[in-house]
Amino acid sequence: MERFSWKTAASCRKAAAFVASLMGTYYHNIDAKGRMNFPTKLREILGTTFYVTKGLDQPCLTVCSAAEWERLAAKVAAIPESKGGQLRRWLFSGAGVLTPDKQGRVLIPQDLRQFAGLEKDVVVIGANTKAEIWDRARWEALNAAWDPGEMLQTLEEIGF
Repeated sequence: MERFSWKTAASCRKAAAFVASLMGTYYHNIDAKGRMNFPTKLREILGTTFYVTKGLDQPCLTVCSAAEWERLAAKVAAIPESKGGQLRRWLFSGAGVLTPDKQGRVLIPQDLRQFAGLEKDVVVIGANTKAEIWDRARWEALNAAWDPGEMLQTLEEIGF
C-alpha cells in the first residue's frame, strides 16, 4: 500500500486542474434551426448542462460549466448596484442554458447568434475555464491580426 505524501497530493491536484482545462479548436456548422454540434471533449468537461452568454471582451459567445457560472454569478452579485447593475442586466439577460441532445447538438438562442454574428461556419475554442463560440471568419481575422510580441511580453510578465 502506497503511503500518503503531500507531494503526491499536490501532483494529483495539478493533474485534475489540467484535465479540467477546456482546450482545442473545433470547426462546426450551425443549421437553419440554430443548432450546432458541440465538441465531445468539451462536453465531457462542461457536463450535461452548461451556460452560454455574450462574450465580455469580444463579439463571441462564452460557454461555461454550471460551477463556473455559479462563481461568475456570485462575483457579479457582489458588485454594488451602482456599479454592477448594467453589467448584470447585460450579462444575464442574454444568457441561456445549453443541454445537448442525443446527437450532441445544442440550440444557440437567436439573440446570441445575432450578437456574435453566427450564421453558418463557427469555431468553438477551449479557453481554460470557459469555451468560446466564434464566427469562423471573425476568428480567423482575429488570429491574423494577433501580435506574437504582445503575447511574449505578457508571458514574461507572469514569469513564464
